[in-house]
Amino acid sequence: MINLKLTKRHFAISNRLLHLFLFVVGISLGVVFTLCLKTLSFANKFPPLPIFLFASTSISINASATPPHNQTPPPPTPPPQKPSSNHIVDEVSLNNLTTFGPPPPPNLPLHEHLSDYTIDNRTKLELMHNISDEELLSRASKVIVPHDLPHYKVAFMFLTPGPLPLAPFWELFFKGYEEMYSIYIHPHPSYNDSHVPADSAFYGRRIPSQAVKWGTISMIDAERRLLANALLEPSNQRFVLVSDSCIPVFNFTTVYNYLAGTNQSFLASIDDPRKSGRGRYSRQMAPEITVDQWRKGSQWFEIRRDLAVRIVSDRKYYEIFGELCVPPCYSDEHYLPTVVNILRPEMNSNRTVTWVDWSRVGPHPRKFGRVDVNIELLDRIRFGSECVYNGDTTNVCNLFARKFLHSSIGPLLKFAPLLLGFDP
Repeated sequence: MINLKLTKRHFAISNRLLHLFLFVVGISLGVVFTLCLKTLSFANKFPPLPIFLFASTSISINASATPPHNQTPPPPTPPPQKPSSNHIVDEVSLNNLTTFGPPPPPNLPLHEHLSDYTIDNRTKLELMHNISDEELLSRASKVIVPHDLPHYKVAFMFLTPGPLPLAPFWELFFKGYEEMYSIYIHPHPSYNDSHVPADSAFYGRRIPSQAVKWGTISMIDAERRLLANALLEPSNQRFVLVSDSCIPVFNFTTVYNYLAGTNQSFLASIDDPRKSGRGRYSRQMAPEITVDQWRKGSQWFEIRRDLAVRIVSDRKYYEIFGELCVPPCYSDEHYLPTVVNILRPEMNSNRTVTWVDWSRVGPHPRKFGRVDVNIELLDRIRFGSECVYNGDTTNVCNLFARKFLHSSIGPLLKFAPLLLGFDP
């Protein structure tokens, strides 16, 4: 009897302990559940902030480094389409024109680091603004670039006295790739562009400009002004300076992939020992600029974003050139080649991708009109040179060419289907 009573009492105590344990567990779950609901409600009120790439203000980029595997590459581009085989553009033997040549380089990220700049650019600046050049250059040098850009763009910067007579040819080049390029136009301030149609790639792409005089520092001002405006757009990662007499000599896909597939910039920079090279150097530039650092090259360039930032950030060398580079010294032939050679020579290929014909003696290259545009000329421009691209020798060295006159637009449009790769 005694054992039975002890067993019943022990069972009652155990039962009460079980109920107490379940009660405590229930209270704990209720508290946790309530806290989760509050946290979820708080999170819904404040969506996650966008992630930006913040780096130190000290820029140190190895141009030969391999891009990181986790960087978002440019969007895949559709392959160029060959024109219909049964379509004859001109009665001249167009079949002899080499249409595409070697396959384009792989579509790689533009470079291993996007940007290191620290300015709040959530409010975009309109193209036609009224801020000073000094403020513009300052803003451009501090733009934040998001870590995960949806796509990279190539900025085409047109330095022109007025209209773009070859615009119809460029329109065919740009057509279908609207998300992959930006356009900036620096005309004479007096130029009236009201005639540009609203459906044109050039519509509304004019930037605030000032008069440019050949052979003076005003040419450099215009180039830096174009770069600064283009740098305000974070997705612009490559920058091409062209003139009103320039044309592309390959389709957009080939040009884009050629630029995207390398970490090098394309800016001509050579040590010219002649009177027209080192002979223009002023000893007053020393010690900031020595004769061994002095370089010469074409003003028509294609550069990476990080190098563009260095150019618009420069004050030291710009002031020296403004004061001491006067005729027969021409800033547009010496400023950028010299500054890039001093600041970051390893970023540069020391060659341009814009072809010109200097076979005739004189201060300006040869011009090409209607009667000059033919198959032989176009193939010579496209495949008649030899250069190094990503360490390999190639004959695809020129992506653009000049100087083409307004009268050349007719023949260029006839050859456009084969040059630019589309069905007419």
